[in-house]
Amino acid sequence: MTPDDRAFLTALFHAAVAAADPLRALAAHLPPRPKGRVVVIGAGKGAAQLAAAFETLWDGPSSGVVVTRYGYGCPTKAIRVLEAAHPVPDAAGLIASQALFDAVRGLTPDDLVVALICGGGSALLPCPPGGLTLADEAAMNRALLASGAPISVLNAIRKHVSGIKGGRLAAACHPAQVVSLIVSDVPGDDPAQVASGPTVPDATGLDAARALIAGWRIALPARVMDWLASPAAAAPDPADPVFAGHQVRIVASARVSLEAAAARAQTLGVPAVILSDAIEGEARDVARVHAAITREVAARDRPFARPVVILSGGETTVTLRGKGRGGRNSEFLLALALAAEGVPFAALAADTDGIDGSQDNAGAFGDGTSMARLRALGHDPAAFLSGNDAYSAFAALGDLFVPGPTGTNVNDFRAILLC
Repeated sequence: MTPDDRAFLTALFHAAVAAADPLRALAAHLPPRPKGRVVVIGAGKGAAQLAAAFETLWDGPSSGVVVTRYGYGCPTKAIRVLEAAHPVPDAAGLIASQALFDAVRGLTPDDLVVALICGGGSALLPCPPGGLTLADEAAMNRALLASGAPISVLNAIRKHVSGIKGGRLAAACHPAQVVSLIVSDVPGDDPAQVASGPTVPDATGLDAARALIAGWRIALPARVMDWLASPAAAAPDPADPVFAGHQVRIVASARVSLEAAAARAQTLGVPAVILSDAIEGEARDVARVHAAITREVAARDRPFARPVVILSGGETTVTLRGKGRGGRNSEFLLALALAAEGVPFAALAADTDGIDGSQDNAGAFGDGTSMARLRALGHDPAAFLSGNDAYSAFAALGDLFVPGPTGTNVNDFRAILLC
């Protein structure tokens, strides 16, 4: 990969992230000032940056609390920023969940709650119900993450094993008005799926959640399954009067970010195509489809003529088979480089929040020579893939992409350049 290719792909990533910048995202969606108090609550990997942007934009007093991942905080004025663990919840998350409930206690119909919600909030807001413990919820999260099921399935289950998700936090705000401003990281931009919908109930019932567990053969802990067998596990009904008058607005999404990346590519002289902003599935399987398209373009200039950059987004999953390091974007790129070995392409796959899985990288760069270079270093690329160890593969090549936390999250960003 040439330095120019790397710079081009990096520029597209930053254009995608800039399109989801909190200040830009919130500016057009602020509600009018209420008669009473303004309380800000929020959760997600970009929640602190959203809170800081809100304070910059809002003309009036406000208070509140948001929770974000460790290391993702930023300075704010009146809104407290708490940090907790992601992707497996910890005790700090329990404290943060309680702090959100405390912030909305005793409100009146004249008060306004502004909920700033973005991806990552599911893990950051543990609130085990019905005698379950934090250890039970953490074990559930580990099982869900290892299952390979799409995010929509994970969140449909999570909201029934929680005292805060599935609209329960919004219900606690009653009788105040709630306006949820949401940065979507889920395919299809269903606001009830983002962070498992703490302020947005949805209609996926308990029976449907049980069917998903069975259909995906997810091995949840016995105590969690016992809870799900109880009618008490049912999440609130969206038709409940406590949600009357609530407003929900998607303020940023993968679609907008991919369109911004495509526009940036055009200004740099390369036509861009967007396959989809809602691609789901096993990362290595999605990679093989992208590799087939890459090969077809390189060999026959179809379905797109070169030069072209192929963009896609969404949220892939990884079914854990080994004990290596690496998130879904790094695994996608490793599988792509294997399946398209020898093809003259350059690619970047990265998570828009700046962290892929639990490592320090957002993703990695790869090209048609990556696997040959890896073998020349004495490594077996297929062994890295089978062990879910894409991080080590790209670390060995010096091709990790490490921009640091970006302050937003619209999920996967993939760009494949063919000249």
